[in-house]
Amino acid sequence: MILRARIVLPVSKPPIENGAVLVSGNRIREVAPWKKFSRSSEKIHDLGEVVLMPGLINAHCHLDYTDMAGEFLPPKSFTDWIKLITAAKGGWTYSDFAQSWLNGAQMLLRTGTTTVADFENVPELLPEVWNGTPLRVFSFLEMTGVKSRRNPNNIVEDAVKKIDSLGKSPRCAAGLAPHAPYSTMPELLRLAAQTARKRKLLLSTHVAESAEEDEMFRHSRGVMADWLRKNERGMSDCGLGSPVQHLERTGTLGKNLLAIHANYLAPGDAELLAKKNASVVHCPRSHDFFAHREFPFGELSKTGVNICLGTDSLATMKKFKKEKLELNLFTEIRAFAKKHPAVPTETILQMATINAARALNMTGQTGEISKGAFADIIALPCREKLADIYEAILHHRGEVTASMIAGRWAIAPK
Repeated sequence: MILRARIVLPVSKPPIENGAVLVSGNRIREVAPWKKFSRSSEKIHDLGEVVLMPGLINAHCHLDYTDMAGEFLPPKSFTDWIKLITAAKGGWTYSDFAQSWLNGAQMLLRTGTTTVADFENVPELLPEVWNGTPLRVFSFLEMTGVKSRRNPNNIVEDAVKKIDSLGKSPRCAAGLAPHAPYSTMPELLRLAAQTARKRKLLLSTHVAESAEEDEMFRHSRGVMADWLRKNERGMSDCGLGSPVQHLERTGTLGKNLLAIHANYLAPGDAELLAKKNASVVHCPRSHDFFAHREFPFGELSKTGVNICLGTDSLATMKKFKKEKLELNLFTEIRAFAKKHPAVPTETILQMATINAARALNMTGQTGEISKGAFADIIALPCREKLADIYEAILHHRGEVTASMIAGRWAIAPK
């Protein structure tokens, strides 16, 4: 089929006015001005006054927390937040998590996301929830072990068995997610990293998220350190450097790693992340919820770190009057632009498309409209001039006009 639109924005190349995309099966065969296809015998979908662009890629989410939206006020300390979310999860059933996951997936779909990297707190939901959404899903199986006192070998083995049981899917995949340096022990990080490399799996972890985590690892003190000591977490891995340096010592840093947050960097951390080709995922609204210090975008980008955007969960978003809380990557794009006005909109959009595809080892496969890529495409209403297209996308609100994933309509055009 041929999709015709007022503007086609490949992201990997300049926008095309009166453009068209030729889709064959689940892939894009060609992208060009409409006149090249005007005599084609292929089925034509003239989508009218829209911009066609790649579906957004949400590089970090907790879908199964979606229905916790608005339940929590910003905490006094990050450690207080950990206690709150742990208690809330303890009162939920399997069905609660499943419904919450599916509700979140539906929010993402209708607001323009076509691929999501999700932390799975309840891996038992897989693969059933995969089948409940047309989204392309990368599920990272969350692992901790401090509270449970479980052997790290057993934790990793169970995660690998779960991944093996899922089999191969044309649309979904699973990876490993040691939750965070503070909530795991060094051996679990080591084993997870070794296993991920050996089996060519993606790896993800929250790191350097809070000032309390930074103080714990750099100085072996503070609110988080005191609380975890009471929970009998050993502190032999603390007082030796920053959380990012801790990941390096455990062999966790690498090109298969999505380092979530990375808000509190010590001197040399950005260079270390760049040297190891790790990707960093920033979640603007969650960052604002916790009132973290300014995200070190300039420092990271100057060293060449691949920076992506994610939504995190609705449990860590401020609720404003008359505002409906939803998982929406366009809202994150605007939130980032507001805090970083000097960063071009084109660059921000790449963080939610091309950069995220790179982090997920999907370069050239999604996050761009190009020959050979999956036909993961969204349409937004558009009456703006070609020169204003990036600003128009920045200010887009509401649902998308259409969404296609792997050449099939996930949201059909009206």
